[in-house]
Amino acid sequence: MEGLMRVRTNPIHLHCGRHHSPSLPAFPTLQLQKKFYRNSFGMMKHPKSFNSVVASVQPLEASTRFDNTLPSKEILELWQDADAVCFDVDSTVCVDEGIDELAEFCGAGKAVAEWTARAMGGSVPFEEALAARLSLFKPSLSQVQDFLEKRPPRISPGIDVLVKKLKARNTNVYLISGGFRQMINPVASILEIPPENIFANQLLFGSSGEFLGFDANEPTSRSGGKATAVQQIRKVHGYKRLVMIGDGATDLEARKPGGADLFICYAGVQLREAVASKSDWLVFNFKDLINTLE
Repeated sequence: MEGLMRVRTNPIHLHCGRHHSPSLPAFPTLQLQKKFYRNSFGMMKHPKSFNSVVASVQPLEASTRFDNTLPSKEILELWQDADAVCFDVDSTVCVDEGIDELAEFCGAGKAVAEWTARAMGGSVPFEEALAARLSLFKPSLSQVQDFLEKRPPRISPGIDVLVKKLKARNTNVYLISGGFRQMINPVASILEIPPENIFANQLLFGSSGEFLGFDANEPTSRSGGKATAVQQIRKVHGYKRLVMIGDGATDLEARKPGGADLFICYAGVQLREAVASKSDWLVFNFKDLINTLE
């Protein structure tokens, strides 16, 4: 993985992720500088050489209490005519919640998962939940590297086909996540999503690889951050129709003036009722979206 890690004294964005292969290249030797650095795991140049790990999950069944599992004509047209589609990553593109998996690997899985559930349900501000979760286990750089090597991600069934379908229709695809770039970039490489189309958080490490925190300046590090990212994307590119797909409260927030025109709740991994009930379209399988693009 050429250019896997860069070291700078000034803040830079992390570009990392969990690979779709149980065998990862060795990390290059770190050159530590001054007070702290941020490591940037680059996009893989040959993503097809990595075998995707597609999760075998049983789709959740729609409850009769939801009346938004079938799209209206207007919603279907918005989806089919979208200029851009933004995907959440954890529990959407990937079956896993990345921070929960990392915490479990570091021995704090249960406590962190409880905070994740509260954050995704919208009961606490996202930035508060993010700080609280990280403080429970404070992952070091070496732990993150070990985790990335030993725990390849599980991709949601059908996401690769859906992304290809969208690209074939000249629809731009983005990944917008409250997770960390260490766990996102290789996923984006396999889906052939360019690094400039990724909006996510970044961990900070000290000169000895110790955990320092996360960059609070990233819009996705706080409540409403995904909406801000979507608004920025739309403003820069001038998209006329933009769709957000995700499972959590932070994804739902992206549907606001200047942001997403349509919010599709994907409940194939996690069904969060407060989010699902407010979505424009509730789906339990990506095939439902793929079939409408045939």
